Amino acid sequence: MALITIAGFPSSGKSTRAQQLSAFLYEKIHDNEYNGPIKHVSIISDDSLGLSRQCYDDSKLEKPARGALFTAIQRQLASDTILIIDSLNYIKGFRYQIYCAAREMKLRTCTVFVVASPDLCREWNSHRQDNHAYSQKTLENLLVRFEEPSSMVRWDAPLFTVMWDDQDIPGAQIWEAITKGNVKPPNSGTLAVCRESSCDALHVLEQTTTTMASAIVSASGAQPTGGLSIIPVGSSVIKVSITLPPRSITVAELQRLKRQFVSIHKKAITLGTTERGAVDWGEENVAKKFSEYVEEHLR
Repeated sequence: MALITIAGFPSSGKSTRAQQLSAFLYEKIHDNEYNGPIKHVSIISDDSLGLSRQCYDDSKLEKPARGALFTAIQRQLASDTILIIDSLNYIKGFRYQIYCAAREMKLRTCTVFVVASPDLCREWNSHRQDNHAYSQKTLENLLVRFEEPSSMVRWDAPLFTVMWDDQDIPGAQIWEAITKGNVKPPNSGTLAVCRESSCDALHVLEQTTTTMASAIVSASGAQPTGGLSIIPVGSSVIKVSITLPPRSITVAELQRLKRQFVSIHKKAITLGTTERGAVDWGEENVAKKFSEYVEEHLR
């Protein structure tokens, strides 16, 4: 139903705000007056995934940790769940990545920016237990590298800012955003491009055009005056007709046309946006399309 990203400096109080927000949302969905689709509120954090603060000491450790976090997010995204991401989320590219994952699921999103001064973060970090505290060097590094959320970019919007001395979170406004805000449809950048059916179609496209290109070159060599020719498609009983030009066709010509044809139709297959209605990516249909394409471009 919704994805809420918590962002802020390390040791700025993000987990406290995440717990406040979770409690507020839990009350809302269990209110007698609410009869919507949301059934659960869940928090994913470094602690819930068993990721220690030491993983941020080294980029070689941080990258797989961030990958584990993203995998957990993808696994728990659901139409009946509000998912709160309680982690550093300090890289705007990563916030965009999880925004795209939510958009693919057609979920509403928002960002909560927990604000605390660097000095206050240093103080709070020094009072933490060892396994929950960042090393001084790592803390300073993360403070410098933090990329502040902006309401001007779509993956951070709508953006809610919570100051360190605020007693509570803007629960009502957040609830409004995740239950009544616009649901942005997935675009081509967020769609999974290799589902089983599209992978099969790509294989047929590549295999059929390769076989036909070779057969057309052979037919041209055997019929140098051009004219109508019947081209077999692989070892099957499928045959297609093609009108050859009155000259010899080179392998380079056919390979160039094949690459162009595959490139055009590969994009159509992966995006699923070509033509109206159902599209037949069977061997025979691909062969006919390719023969028409070759005829058109070999004058």
